[in-house]
Amino acid sequence: MEGMTALTSVITSSLTAGMTDGSAASTESSAVENRDLACATRVLRTEADALVALADSLDGAFLQALDLLHGIEGRVVVTGMGKSGHVARKIAATMASTGTPAFFVHPGEASHGDLGMIAKNDAVVALSNSGETHELADIIAYTRRFGIPLIGMTRRAASSLAEQSDVALVLPPVPEACPLGLAPTTSTTMMLALGDAIAVALLERRGFSAADFREFHPGGQLGRALLKVTDIMHKGTDLPLCRLDSPLSDVIFEMTAKRLGCVGVTDEAGVLVGIITDGDVRRHLTPELLAERADSIMSPRPKTIRPKALIVEALREMNEKKITTLFVIEDDRPLGIVHIHDCLRAGAA
Repeated sequence: MEGMTALTSVITSSLTAGMTDGSAASTESSAVENRDLACATRVLRTEADALVALADSLDGAFLQALDLLHGIEGRVVVTGMGKSGHVARKIAATMASTGTPAFFVHPGEASHGDLGMIAKNDAVVALSNSGETHELADIIAYTRRFGIPLIGMTRRAASSLAEQSDVALVLPPVPEACPLGLAPTTSTTMMLALGDAIAVALLERRGFSAADFREFHPGGQLGRALLKVTDIMHKGTDLPLCRLDSPLSDVIFEMTAKRLGCVGVTDEAGVLVGIITDGDVRRHLTPELLAERADSIMSPRPKTIRPKALIVEALREMNEKKITTLFVIEDDRPLGIVHIHDCLRAGAA
């Protein structure tokens, strides 16, 4: 009996200790998670506050930079070293995709021949947190020598970059999100956002449209969404057409050859006045059908769409009308025809 009591005591103690250890581990894990969330929240709020400060600091220098970049005949050359260089690459890519020809030049490579990529009718945007990045020296000197406009983006108004620039975009004096104050965090976020502000402001000045945007983004979902019916329509010799007085034997041959399940009917002036579908042929099928004319079985006023319509609009129209084809017309004359399968293949679904 005493042995049983002792064993029970040992088991109880072990269970109690295990529960205590588990509770301690859970508490420690929760503390770590709370610290991580607090750190992430602090970083995001610090950078968000910095962006507000940046927005409030915009002044005439920003407008001067826009005037300068909008007025050049060449391209915008964006440059920077280290983290600023990564941001510069993104700024150049954003500008290039929104109507401002731009590219990135690495300052180190510039000192070994790539200065030749910068022409006299270009402008340079140089990024440097301190404004004293020595790798930028050759690019700065090159712009001064040949009168190439220079826009500097830095946190120090008294820096060499700011003083040598035609326009200095000075970031507000806010702390880095890094607790050591060393890792570029807030500063690069502000540079990136300021680059976006410049690119979008230039986009609006130029009246850059969705159609223009699509020209620079032909691939991917965005490019497909901005495709127009004229990009995918069947045209020329692939366009199934016949005249009002065409014998149905010719109509059926045309429909079979073009394989779109229909034929558009035009009058003497080339105006689209009707449509004959394979269903129309089946419904009127008699021994005498082949001797009839196209206008005897055609359906008048076929469904059409304008040339500049997006393929998503064409797909919606076909779904709503429960049809599979739309003629693309201009001045009432057929330019092409688009089939629902063409829209689906182009990714309009």
